[in-house]
Amino acid sequence: MNHNIGLAYRARKVTVGTELTLTKLRNGQVFLMILATDASDLTKKKVRDKGNFYKIEVMETLTSLDISQAIGKKDIKVIGITDRGFSQLLMNEKRK
Repeated sequence: MNHNIGLAYRARKVTVGTELTLTKLRNGQVFLMILATDASDLTKKKVRDKGNFYKIEVMETLTSLDISQAIGKKDIKVIGITDRGFSQLLMNEKRK
């Protein structure tokens, strides 16, 4: 999964950070959100609530370290996938 997140990031199909991801979500540009399992309770609530409201899946299977390493940044809690193909690929991978 981390490999495909890295591919999506290099293809510029990823928003990084809670606020940017939620802004893009409001504009209908995010198809999947990935939330770190070790994010704060406030961040988790905010992201889950927005995901429910906009009917977008929120994946919570990776830690902040996993997400950060996948995209080559530090201390990332939330990313959004802005491409339908990549979001399907990641959701299918999660179900395996």
